[in-house]
Amino acid sequence: MPKIVNHEERKENIAEAVWRVIRTDGLDGVSVRRVADEAGMSLGSLRHYFASQDELLAFSMSLISKRVRERIRSLPFTGEPRRDIEIALAELLPLDEIRTLEAEVWLAFAGKAASDAGIRAIYQNVHDDLYAGLRGMIDLLVSRKLAKEGMDAELETRRLHALLDGLVVHRAAFPERTGKDEMLRTVSYHLDSLLGHAPTEKNRPGTNSFPDG
Repeated sequence: MPKIVNHEERKENIAEAVWRVIRTDGLDGVSVRRVADEAGMSLGSLRHYFASQDELLAFSMSLISKRVRERIRSLPFTGEPRRDIEIALAELLPLDEIRTLEAEVWLAFAGKAASDAGIRAIYQNVHDDLYAGLRGMIDLLVSRKLAKEGMDAELETRRLHALLDGLVVHRAAFPERTGKDEMLRTVSYHLDSLLGHAPTEKNRPGTNSFPDG
C-alpha cells in the first residue's frame, strides 16, 4: 500500500530546514540545493513543492507568523484584556529555543531587507501582519475603556511594535545584558503606561476577550 504523504506537513518540514540553514549560514547561505540537503531530500523533490527560491523563502517566513498565531490562539487567556495582551506579547519574544529561532530568522530577513527588494517584499508582508495584530491589541484596550484618555492608537501601536523589535535585537546582540525577566518586565511596564486606570471587574468577562487575528 503506497505511503500517504501529507504535502502541507512536508512543506513545513522544508521551511524548518530553511530556518536551520539561516541559523548556521545566514540568509545568504540559503539555496534550494543547500535546503534540500538539510531537509534530507532530493533537489527534484524539493522543487515539487517550491518552484523558486523566492517562493521557498516567502513560505518559510510566513510559516513563522502562522505558528505564532496558532500559539497565541491556544493560550490560556484570563478574560482580562491587559493581562491577555501581556500573555500574547510574550509569544513574540525570544524566551525559549523555538521563539529564539524564530527571532533569529526574523532578524536575518530584516537585515537583508534594506538591500534586497525580493527579501524586503517578503519581510514587509510579515511586518504588516504583526502591526495589524498589535493594532488589534491596542484597539481592545480602547474599546474596553482601559486606555488612557486621548491615546493615539496608531502611534501607540507603532511604539509597541518598535519596543518589541528593539527587545529582540538587544536579546540577540547582548543576551548577557538582556535577560528574559527583563524583557517581560519591560513589556509589562509599557502596557501599564497605556492604561488610564486599573482594570475593574466589569472589564473581566468570563470568556476570552483577546481578538482573533
